[in-house]
Amino acid sequence: MGYTRRLQIRNYIVEALLILLSLLIILPLLLMVFGSFMNSTEVLRFTLALPEKWLFSNYVTVFEQGGLGRAFLNSIIITGISSIVNVVTSSAASFILVRRDTKLASALYLFFFMGLIAPMSVITTIRVVQWLGFYGSVTSVIFIYAALNTAFSVFLYSGFIRTIPKALDEVAFLEGANMFDVFFRIITPLILPVNATVAIMVFMSVWNDITIPIYFLTDSSTWTMPLSIYNFYGLYSRDWNLIFADLVMTSLPVLILYILAQKYIVSGLTAGAVKG
Repeated sequence: MGYTRRLQIRNYIVEALLILLSLLIILPLLLMVFGSFMNSTEVLRFTLALPEKWLFSNYVTVFEQGGLGRAFLNSIIITGISSIVNVVTSSAASFILVRRDTKLASALYLFFFMGLIAPMSVITTIRVVQWLGFYGSVTSVIFIYAALNTAFSVFLYSGFIRTIPKALDEVAFLEGANMFDVFFRIITPLILPVNATVAIMVFMSVWNDITIPIYFLTDSSTWTMPLSIYNFYGLYSRDWNLIFADLVMTSLPVLILYILAQKYIVSGLTAGAVKG
């Protein structure tokens, strides 16, 4: 048996194993989706069988009783603004850190890099937000999310910006451009793939998070969708069909976003990794 044939067989085996492993994710998803259309007795079997009767009314009940309309709007506002703030600040910071060949810039880059491994101190953050005077507001959550994702964003941006020749900056400066002109007119169009990657990944991480809202959003009118699930479970802990319907409605937007934008995530990560 030749080397090429052995390589093909190995690839087939690896693909088969990956397909089997993917079922570990697909099966629970199917269980959740099928269960969301069952009645409260049938769903307790926790099987992959199709519902005896498809109860679309479960979703109507969840939407009305769970306050998902308001929670959806809150999630869109928080995740959207957090993503925009993170993209703008991280890309600008990375541009300065990469273009400044100084010890201070190197130290600041390491400082940002430490954010990838340093855990967040909730109590300290709460005290800081209280001192600033906006504890319990949506603004505090937006700034916290933007800051928490800065380390990874700076890491991606820095690797990509390093591949952009400094000669472009120098030519622009000779033409009378300032630092802002160089960044917004030259650098920003070139880093659009990374912008898309960072925005999508920040959006997904913020949308699915429950830790920050549960600590920093004190008013139920500002709760996000994951936090609404937590509250809904406390009210309907025996009705797993309604809980599954709530989970499906909460995870559906970010799942659709990931499916549609998957190519941008992969291309952006690859570009940052290879070119960095």
